[in-house]
Amino acid sequence: MNHTKYQFGLSMVELLIALAISSFLILGITQVYIDNKRNYVFQQNQAGNVENSRFAALVINDYLGKAGYRRTPSALLDIVFPSRPASDGCLAFSAGHAATGLNPSEGVGICIRYQPQVSGELDCQGAASGVTYDEAFPSSPPDAGDLTVLAFKYEPSSNDQLQDGRLLCKSLNATSPQYGEVLRGIADLRLDFGVGKTDMLEKEVTTFIPQADWTPTSGAIRSVRYALLLSSRAGQRDGDDSKVLADWLVEASTDAQTRLEEADNKRIYQVAGATQTIRNLMP
Repeated sequence: MNHTKYQFGLSMVELLIALAISSFLILGITQVYIDNKRNYVFQQNQAGNVENSRFAALVINDYLGKAGYRRTPSALLDIVFPSRPASDGCLAFSAGHAATGLNPSEGVGICIRYQPQVSGELDCQGAASGVTYDEAFPSSPPDAGDLTVLAFKYEPSSNDQLQDGRLLCKSLNATSPQYGEVLRGIADLRLDFGVGKTDMLEKEVTTFIPQADWTPTSGAIRSVRYALLLSSRAGQRDGDDSKVLADWLVEASTDAQTRLEEADNKRIYQVAGATQTIRNLMP
């Protein structure tokens, strides 16, 4: 009598087929995870760049919006803003001008001046103005010493960490002006000054001049056009090339091109910019 013997379990062929199918499934799931992780990192870094650019634009626009402010609208610009010689890194202020360039040897930057709006108004370093107002519209002629004069300067990072670039500010009203940090996270900064005819009554911008080429004889600065390059940490970009960086390098100076290319290291970039008119020098 024959007895049939049954074997239970998986055969070698079935096991190999199961392992092959599992491997394909694991590879697919792993690839989905890697893609999602890559997308998450990109979105997080871009969100950080966008947030930094918004904050930087808010700070820059706020201070540029103060330039040229005078408490008495009927007062002549030439009287409220008298001429001021070059000092502390700022080029000379011509009479009636509320902004001037930073000395090119200092780097990229701008100097502005304005009358404080209220008594004890704080400057960019938190120091209170010594001006005290007892009436809404002062009847006495304005004093040049009442003006708040600020200098802003861009300082690139001293190492290859592009995201550590800073915007610095100092008050020329201080006895010994020293720069302090206003904000951080700027990989590069460009400034162009909008100028028009020398006649202060003709409020029109006819051309923009790069900050490095502007001099007090170029005309009053009626508007300021700035562009910011924000950068993530290194190693966050998948590809070798960045179109944002490539487009920025087209108009960058030779020194900036070298610095940015050497420290690129697969970073993610964001560009932000705006044009801010100077109060009372534009319609």
